[in-house]
Amino acid sequence: MLEIVIMNTHPESIFQNTVQPNWENYGSLGLVVIQATTFCNLNCGYCYLPDRESKKQFNLNLIEPLFKKILSSRFLGEELTVCWHAGEPLTVPISFYDTAINKINEVVDECNDKKCLITQTIQTNGTLINQSWCDLFLKHKIDIGVSLDGPSFLHDAYRKTRTGLGTHASTMRGISYLQKNGIDVHVIAVLTQESLDYPNEIFQFFWDNGITEVGFNIEEIEGLNKSSSLKSSETETRFRNFINRFWELVVETNGEFKLREFEQLCGFIYTGERINKRDLNTPFAILNIDSQGNFSTFDPELLGVKTEIYGDFILGNIMQDTLESVCFTEKFQRMYTDVTAGVELCRSSCQYFGICGGGATSNKYWENGTMRSSETMACKYYQKIITDVILEKLEVHG
Repeated sequence: MLEIVIMNTHPESIFQNTVQPNWENYGSLGLVVIQATTFCNLNCGYCYLPDRESKKQFNLNLIEPLFKKILSSRFLGEELTVCWHAGEPLTVPISFYDTAINKINEVVDECNDKKCLITQTIQTNGTLINQSWCDLFLKHKIDIGVSLDGPSFLHDAYRKTRTGLGTHASTMRGISYLQKNGIDVHVIAVLTQESLDYPNEIFQFFWDNGITEVGFNIEEIEGLNKSSSLKSSETETRFRNFINRFWELVVETNGEFKLREFEQLCGFIYTGERINKRDLNTPFAILNIDSQGNFSTFDPELLGVKTEIYGDFILGNIMQDTLESVCFTEKFQRMYTDVTAGVELCRSSCQYFGICGGGATSNKYWENGTMRSSETMACKYYQKIITDVILEKLEVHG
């Protein structure tokens, strides 16, 4: 049996110098990110995760207490996505997921009084996918996200094996298995400075390979990745030009190609809907569980990292704490106070607040040194530049 490391949350001081939470500002819980293992078989140049060489594996004995506490929590929403992520999920055996999901289904059958709809997803680098994995995905109706940065000359520049070899061919082989089995392929592509000169090539690569649902992440400053090739005013101009051209290419497909960022922002623009917060800065809208059952909230990227200001971001362990109990701790309240202050700074100073909701906690910390802050490089790229490009295009073409 694997050892379970339980963090000391100092229960004797939980109720000292605390404020009663306003539960209406918490949740609803819609995403649970579970770290099946810290290990990754790749060594990507922009990865933020620590402990990628450790082969710690999630203890399956944690499944029952974890999901009993999730299903009984006041934070639980109507729908819940369980995402296996943070490390390479497919480096653990297929039997692990078969057992884990069966255990989850048993708890759901027994305890799902709120009739919450639960779906399973795996975010993978794709290099290990074969027919046996596809059989598992089909058996349990698991949605699959694959990390793929476009053509090989871009992908292989950063996404390498531990011996420095490119992984594009292995990832594409995995994607071909998914496609042959009729499994939808959702791709996340990381944009680096090198990517920005090749909007045509990136689009055409995805289109030619039948990949029509894509999300862009940028090379972010966070965790172990202390710098980004995108951090310069010149690069912002190049990024704007890239997005401008990519919009033109997507429009030409008449809705067949869907870029996550365009879909989300166009939804705000067309409906006039605005938001006051987002999951990444709302306590227990997201629950993150590491391989030892320790849990955090806010950004999944905060799981497992240590900082000078906050220490680690672990709030408790699922074997001894409830999601609600940790909200009374001094550690959580300090974090939440700073997160809230940062959101209010954004609200009072940024005209994009209604489509952003106050930014991502991890970006603020890693770029500005505190969560009690506002603009980041990430929000310039994800929110401001893309929004401006879309609005300009819609004004011209409707």
